[in-house]
Amino acid sequence: MKRQLWASPKAAEGCRRPRRWRDESTRWLALVCGWLFLAAVTSAAQDFAFTEQPDRLVITHGARPVAHFVFKDAAILRPYFTHVHAPDGSQVTRTHPPVAGKDAVDHATMHPGVWLAFGDVGGNDFWRNRAVMRHERFTAAPVVKAGQLTFATETSLLATNDTKLATLGSRFVVSRVGEGFLLTWEASFTPVVDGFAFGDQEEMGFGVRVATDLTEKKGGVITSSSGATTAKGTWGKTANWCDYSGVLGDRRVGITVLADAKNFRLCWFHNRDYGLMVANPFGEKAFTKGAPSRVAVAKGEAFRLRFGAWIHSSAKDGVVAVPSAWERFQQP
Repeated sequence: MKRQLWASPKAAEGCRRPRRWRDESTRWLALVCGWLFLAAVTSAAQDFAFTEQPDRLVITHGARPVAHFVFKDAAILRPYFTHVHAPDGSQVTRTHPPVAGKDAVDHATMHPGVWLAFGDVGGNDFWRNRAVMRHERFTAAPVVKAGQLTFATETSLLATNDTKLATLGSRFVVSRVGEGFLLTWEASFTPVVDGFAFGDQEEMGFGVRVATDLTEKKGGVITSSSGATTAKGTWGKTANWCDYSGVLGDRRVGITVLADAKNFRLCWFHNRDYGLMVANPFGEKAFTKGAPSRVAVAKGEAFRLRFGAWIHSSAKDGVVAVPSAWERFQQP
């Protein structure tokens, strides 16, 4: 006897669900598919993204700006981040270039936003743009994966006579941490000449210049990991981190400079009431009036530094979770 694999329409009729049930099932299936699609679109819309331009990367998160990473500038002779924003869209670094009448316009080419620079490397001044930190290439192309943006670059440190002193390899990570964006900058210096050394002055290390409305002069607050406050109270003191924040509307907005505990020594902080904050591991004489420090690195050896900036916005009267951001920063 031939076996029937499919029921005939008449035989299956008694097994059919009522039309109302079929309509409801279809409707629920459509709703579930819609929710899944919306969740996927929302997640994609809230991811980091970037646009490559001839002189910079423009970084966004969802529809909002995060920062510009500028690697080619005729006036500022080193890579830097500018137009830095918190997740709610608040601008956290000073407008670049600063606007006369709204911003203090001092040090426009030295304090562009967030940067790594040194006033004395073998007598060469990379802070004041008298020597060049020249971007050579991206050693790892920008990519967004697992909720974070990563990229890496190679930079040449050129003396004032154009002699190459060292290669700087930088690895950058931008991620969402709590109520802020965490930017990490891991730097590895490899000298190509003998006698390479970091000198001793205030203008060395990882710096930020905060937006005018966040400055201490405008009511902003500086707090360090030791509990010290104010520019005067934190200047020249060592700390794991310092936070600079102020109130914009109903939000407390700010930026925390983080120094990796694995750096070769603790950083002194060069903080000012007009909005400057610098983590400096090289200023022993500059900050303590002790003996001048000279940190030599042998030709061909790698010297590592790692810093972070947590760019945050939270409720005006809430708790800013800097210690949590610090702990996250320590787990690269």
